[in-house]
Amino acid sequence: NSMKMNELRNMSAAELTAKLKELKAELFNLRFQHAINQLENPMRINAVKKDIARINTVLSSMDK
Repeated sequence: NSMKMNELRNMSAAELTAKLKELKAELFNLRFQHAINQLENPMRINAVKKDIARINTVLSSMDK
């Protein structure tokens, strides 16, 4: 369930930062499961990475 850019743009910096922490934790867990071959959905790793990138993009555009 990938997040849309317009959803992200409507969130505050604090919400985005919280979401980023959540996604990074999920990514860590996914990588761990993947390493011990218990990941049923490896595509989820790519989706999470893309969401992290999207959030970083929105956050960096807020700083300007």
